[in-house]
Amino acid sequence: MSNTWYCQPLRKLEGYSLQHCQPLNSPQLWSYSNIANGNGCSILLSQDRFCTLESSTLTANHSASTVSLSPNESSLSHQDYPAGGLQIKEEEDVSELKHKLKELETVMFGPDVDFLETYDDSVATRLASAEIDSWRQLMEVIPRGDLKQLLTACAKAVSNCDWLMAQWLMSELRQLVSVSGAPVQRLGAYMLEGLVALMSTSGSSINKSLKLREPASFELLSYMHMLYEVCPYFKFGYMSANGAIAEAMKDENRVHIIDFQIGQGSQWIPLIQAFAARPGGPPHIRITGVDDITSAYARGGGLNMVGRRLAKLAQAFKVPFTFHAVAVPACEVRAENLGIRAGEALAVNFAFMLHRMADESVSTENHRDRLLRMVKGLNPKVVTLVEHELNTNTAAFYPRFVEALDYYTAMFESIDVTLKREHKERINVEQHCLARDVVNIIACEGAERVERHEPHGKWRSRFTMAGFSPNPLSSLVNATIKTLLQNYCDRYSLSERDGALFLGWLNRDLVAASAWK
Repeated sequence: MSNTWYCQPLRKLEGYSLQHCQPLNSPQLWSYSNIANGNGCSILLSQDRFCTLESSTLTANHSASTVSLSPNESSLSHQDYPAGGLQIKEEEDVSELKHKLKELETVMFGPDVDFLETYDDSVATRLASAEIDSWRQLMEVIPRGDLKQLLTACAKAVSNCDWLMAQWLMSELRQLVSVSGAPVQRLGAYMLEGLVALMSTSGSSINKSLKLREPASFELLSYMHMLYEVCPYFKFGYMSANGAIAEAMKDENRVHIIDFQIGQGSQWIPLIQAFAARPGGPPHIRITGVDDITSAYARGGGLNMVGRRLAKLAQAFKVPFTFHAVAVPACEVRAENLGIRAGEALAVNFAFMLHRMADESVSTENHRDRLLRMVKGLNPKVVTLVEHELNTNTAAFYPRFVEALDYYTAMFESIDVTLKREHKERINVEQHCLARDVVNIIACEGAERVERHEPHGKWRSRFTMAGFSPNPLSSLVNATIKTLLQNYCDRYSLSERDGALFLGWLNRDLVAASAWK
């Protein structure tokens, strides 16, 4: 570590393991409590015994001091005494002090760093050049306030179980992040919360770690609707899926649509209207809606509310319509729950939901692939997939953090263009619709980490293994999406490859839509 670090005032270190602790040659020994965090690293130090350096001084003109490791706080403390109070007059006292400092330094930093000599520039020659360069870069980055580099450095420290470095970087980050600042500052605030939650092993307590009150259901619904309006991501996904379904069902008289996360049912309003205008008259439409907890809370009631709303709309447009409610989580749905009938052309919609299904890395049940195989067995005419384009499923903590930082930076920047920083509801939209996902990606592991995104290439492999083949979206769908994007900032991008449509912000793909048969 660079000399600059040792010149800083000692700060309180809460709950960290001193990774390279070695037993002292005295009765005062360190012992360890192997309490693992998300990275499998020990993070707590047993307080049964402690080492302490007795009162000593190095100068005659300044206040003397003691440095100790307290058993009550597991932290470094610095205690002042009156100037000139204690002085070392004999060489053996100096030698003894150096020996004790050496022991303390070995406990804290390992046997390779001489605490007394860290004030000497020659220490750099005895440390690994890569580590020295890393510290120097951080010392240059902090004054510049490069948040992305500081966040990744902090995540790297956590990944390496370097708790001392992580705590120091967190203290610097707290001075730079803000939920009301620039996009990277706002995102940085939530990613920092995720890191704190991870280190305190409270990643599953997302509400607590974010210090947020749960909004009323009507408030959450309004925040979700606002995000839907200010960014084209959800409209893009829904319009792409609807276009594929309309194209596949253009000659069918009876259509059954299964939506595995129907939410408020908003996706189907324009499709019902489109079927109403179909030459030769509309088909009979039956929609089966599968519920999810967040949507149920937001709408303040069960699926029957969605059914009544869509039935009223269909009646206004003279479209024959029935609704079938499946009030169970998607991972528990079985074929018999779906009310499959002979004579109906079947369409299945997976919009922004498959990434929440546990796969083989989480559970032997592998709901993600099981659901796809079950749907394939229903012989659907078309299956639509809409997902976020990022990889947070099986990636290790550090690359997962970097991927999330890159993805959500683009999303927060796009929000900033439409929903200005002074907008009073912007913070609520980001906190309640995005922040919880960010914290879950960073702080949770195992079954508690439900935000398990995969890139389109991985989804393509899963669908192929389940027996599906690509059903490329038509040029009409592509043209419709281009028309939609004319209402938004010109920094959004649209591309088509591998049979899928990708919506992005500048050069970063954010959402992918595809159809299968």
